[in-house]
Amino acid sequence: MFKKILIANRGEIACRVIKSARKMGIKTVAIYSDADRNALHVQMADEAVHIGPPPANQSYIVIENVMKAIKETGAEAVHPGYGFLSENSKFAEALEAAGVAFIGPPKGAIEAMGDKITSKKIAQEANVSTVPGYMGLIEDADEAVKISNEVGYPVMIKASAGGGGKGMRIAWNDEEAREGFQSSKNEAASSFGDDRIFIEKFVTQPRHIEIQVLCDSHGNGIWLNERECSIQRRNQKVVEEAPSPFLDPETRKAMGDQSVALAKAVGYASAGTVEFIVDGDKNFYFLEMNTRLQVEHPVTELITGVDLVEQMIRVANGEELSIKQEDVGINGWSIENRLYAEDPYRGFLPSIGRLSKYRPPEEIAEAGHVVRNDTGVYEGGEISMYYDPMIAKLCTWAPTREEAIEHMRNALDGFEIEGIGHNLPFLSAVMDHPIFMSGDMTTAFIEEQYPDGFDGVELDGSTLRRIAASAAAMHRVAEIRRTQVSGRMDNHERRVGDDWVVTLQGESFPVSIKADHMGSTVVFDDGSEHRVTGDWTPGMSLADMVVDGDPLVLKVGKIPGGFRIRSRGADLKVHVRSPRQAELAALMPEKLPPDTSKMLLCPMPGLVVKVDAAVGDEVQEGQALCTIEAMKMENILRAEKKAVVTKINAGAGDSLAVDDVIMEFE
Repeated sequence: MFKKILIANRGEIACRVIKSARKMGIKTVAIYSDADRNALHVQMADEAVHIGPPPANQSYIVIENVMKAIKETGAEAVHPGYGFLSENSKFAEALEAAGVAFIGPPKGAIEAMGDKITSKKIAQEANVSTVPGYMGLIEDADEAVKISNEVGYPVMIKASAGGGGKGMRIAWNDEEAREGFQSSKNEAASSFGDDRIFIEKFVTQPRHIEIQVLCDSHGNGIWLNERECSIQRRNQKVVEEAPSPFLDPETRKAMGDQSVALAKAVGYASAGTVEFIVDGDKNFYFLEMNTRLQVEHPVTELITGVDLVEQMIRVANGEELSIKQEDVGINGWSIENRLYAEDPYRGFLPSIGRLSKYRPPEEIAEAGHVVRNDTGVYEGGEISMYYDPMIAKLCTWAPTREEAIEHMRNALDGFEIEGIGHNLPFLSAVMDHPIFMSGDMTTAFIEEQYPDGFDGVELDGSTLRRIAASAAAMHRVAEIRRTQVSGRMDNHERRVGDDWVVTLQGESFPVSIKADHMGSTVVFDDGSEHRVTGDWTPGMSLADMVVDGDPLVLKVGKIPGGFRIRSRGADLKVHVRSPRQAELAALMPEKLPPDTSKMLLCPMPGLVVKVDAAVGDEVQEGQALCTIEAMKMENILRAEKKAVVTKINAGAGDSLAVDDVIMEFE
């Protein structure tokens, strides 16, 4: 077995690989850019080597720099993680020439299947059903428009060497095809060093289901069930689960057998994933093969008990698979939520900055319940603009899908993050959404369910009452503490009243509290009661409450006259007042937000790529005004209505912060 491996990656996947290597008794080497000098993967590894400036094309994807680090440290093998050099055949070739093992597939398999155009041709030759499209290279935007019309809108414009949603656009007309081609080409060049683009038909109402395969160099291959990855935004997966709630055993086996056959046809050896589009009648179409470990691999590990990173290392060491197809079962259900540094209230645009608070829920590994958090950050660390905005992958496992979802809800509610925008509220909303709960979702879930964007969660009446009861009980505890601190009365509890009015989400609930040493019974004015217990004390930012025997996890902050409470995707101002205070508060005027309708504000920190309007221009609704680049993604800002540009405050090359005014209108 290898004694030392180098991880040619960063962030949570580098940390994930280090954990398996450590379990196997293998020493690890991390590489890092200037931006990652204090990163978690650098701290976890046995050694670390600096490889260049922050941009990936000057550090992590510079083969010469990585090879130099390998030579300096004497690493015998390299795990590439995903992204960066993981599907770069030239990197695999350089390792082979240096006598260093690549913990991934052979160079020929990368070339055959890692390139989306080539892989589709091979699949077609093998009589695998594929999505209609144009597999040749496309030279310019005019040709892209012509091909798009021949294929028929809508079309998917994709980077040949792409992955993770980078270099990918959906076009519904000629204008979008032209813009999408150029943006995809630019993103592909900066992210992968390869700007080749192809176009295929965009299948409406699809499900995205993928098969995990594992092959060795001795001709053995198995499939380890499927993952449902249909909930996506900007063509990037957000929620994954294993198994799929849609497949039946016959379809699963057909997809698995076909995936292994395809892998064997190209001499594949390592872990890999064959992705399919599946329609409502369970017809499946080959989409692509990712010749690497997938981001969502933990859900497969949780339902099969197979450590995929360990298996990749063993295959690279020349070992035969110790697992047979008949050994692979489905044990329970697993859900993964990708936690991103992005603001769901601003169209999921990237957010950067310092993690002033980062406290994930406790990891649990019990017989009937697992909570797993794969992460590469820590409290006080920086989220950089140079890399993918992923913070962590939160996973839960339980015997049933319903239980796995419920554990995920509680884990999300207990995940504390401050300092940056993040998608925790959106993930919580998805977990409670009836369509997700039913398992009947497609890749259009986000655009269909949130057509005007995500603007928060409106909680149902039952949940509001549970939170109101908890807030009343917590307020009583806070009031007791306040009277203790004041020292104005020996028997302080007598100064705390029993009658209160709890106001949240536009509703007011008059309540009366009957307290005892075990907790509080909160009685509403309609006679209904909620029994509330918990060990929350003032100053704690997390309240693990139990309401009528069911857990309720609340993130708690102090505001005048009450609490800021975040739970189940909602961000609530909860006021707890005496009846007289509530009566007076109802007479107070409401403060209105400032009018920004005549301004184009920067929605996220980023770099101005270009400005498409000039002072005096009359712009139309939907017209492109400015392009901002952040975290390797180009974002085109458009006019929301017809207007005349009166002032431009930024130009190409300027770095902007959130809400900086780019231009003004009349």
